[in-house]
Amino acid sequence: MRTTLRISRAAAVFTAVGALALTGCSDDGGGKNKSDKDSGSGKQSSSVTLPKLDGEKLSVAAVWTGAEQANFVKVLKEFEKRTGAEVTFVPAQDPIVNFLGTKIAGGQPPDVAMIPQVGAIQQAAQKKWAKPVGPEAKAQLAKNYSQVWQDLGAVDGTQYGVYFKAANKSLIWYNAKAFENAGAAEPKTWKDFLKTAETVSASGVTPVSVGGADGWTLTDWFENIYLSQAGPEKYDQLAQHKIKWTDPSVKAALTTLAELFGKPSLIAGGADGALQTEFPASVTQTFTGGDQPKAAMVYEGDFVSVNIAQTKAKIGTDAKVFPFPAVGAKSPVVTGGDAAVALKDGKGAQALLTWLASTDAAQIMAEQGGFISPNKALDAAVYPNEVQRTMAKALVAAGDSVRFDMSDQAPQSFGGTPGKGEWKTLQDFLKNPKDIAGTQAKLESDAAKAYKS
Repeated sequence: MRTTLRISRAAAVFTAVGALALTGCSDDGGGKNKSDKDSGSGKQSSSVTLPKLDGEKLSVAAVWTGAEQANFVKVLKEFEKRTGAEVTFVPAQDPIVNFLGTKIAGGQPPDVAMIPQVGAIQQAAQKKWAKPVGPEAKAQLAKNYSQVWQDLGAVDGTQYGVYFKAANKSLIWYNAKAFENAGAAEPKTWKDFLKTAETVSASGVTPVSVGGADGWTLTDWFENIYLSQAGPEKYDQLAQHKIKWTDPSVKAALTTLAELFGKPSLIAGGADGALQTEFPASVTQTFTGGDQPKAAMVYEGDFVSVNIAQTKAKIGTDAKVFPFPAVGAKSPVVTGGDAAVALKDGKGAQALLTWLASTDAAQIMAEQGGFISPNKALDAAVYPNEVQRTMAKALVAAGDSVRFDMSDQAPQSFGGTPGKGEWKTLQDFLKNPKDIAGTQAKLESDAAKAYKS
């Protein structure tokens, strides 16, 4: 049975997010995890005991690139300093299960893989690639994580994954100057969102940037609309394929999404341009170009801040954020995450899982920005700005009342493979949003095959 989760709506918290300015890390009070900007140097007090691994060589595979990869390498470097091990980062490709399968078949699996889908963790366990989490890492999980995050990394009662990174995937980031020039305000409902898009368009700036070359962004658009419109019970049923993709609730969500996708003038480059725009570019083109950016808004999670950092825009002043607009009674909040899974037996791999479950490791990554930890023991003061602090606090405060990204719960052949399944069908839908019935039929056909396999 797939575990599902959803962050409960924290309306008061998230309504304030967009207006918060970039600040330092010292306004949330003290605490032993408070940032001193020396966490990467080993100077902070340790919250975890690690074994000596002098001379041992380990490898960690992940699909992370660019700044995200560089930030994670800092976490691995601190592990090296504390243990004496030598850790190599191995760039992986999506779908990661296929990448790992090739490595395992060749007799060279990484010691640990960062797996971004619940379904992929389950596949790794079913194929007997994954190794159970040891007692030291379990102790860190019990101390630092809500039960729901532990459950997400478990398969049939056995713990395999350590969730290192979480994401709030229900945010619209916007170019503050473009909004100001257009006289636009932050919308709270889907209807108001479309009106805001038209207002921005009338000012001479294309309102919405869509990274359609990466199909996962389109699944996120759908999931947010579906969760808000159909509600959490239906969301759970569709995520587990207990109802079909031909259900009227799916038709309603696609019809709503077509209100945006069906107006090429509202999307940077139109449908064709969006389908050639990868996610990082969808962000950077929103926050470059001065008074004439290629788009005024871009949808995606808290991790967008990593890409904004590649521009001159400042989060909280030039780049602001508001919750995904409510389609139904409440705005949705969908979460995702990346779990560390050991693929080799041994002291080194287990020590790395223990490290990644610790508050110390989370602190190093959190200080860099573009990252939210599900670690409830992490002091929110370590996050580099108030926007991220607010999002992190809301994630932790949600506790066990959460739901996970739907496509990440699905079998990878349906919900996590470029050019196939849900990714490909929603790319086709972006190009032809009038074909709602055909889109539903294709989604159901692919889902039925994937869930049976």
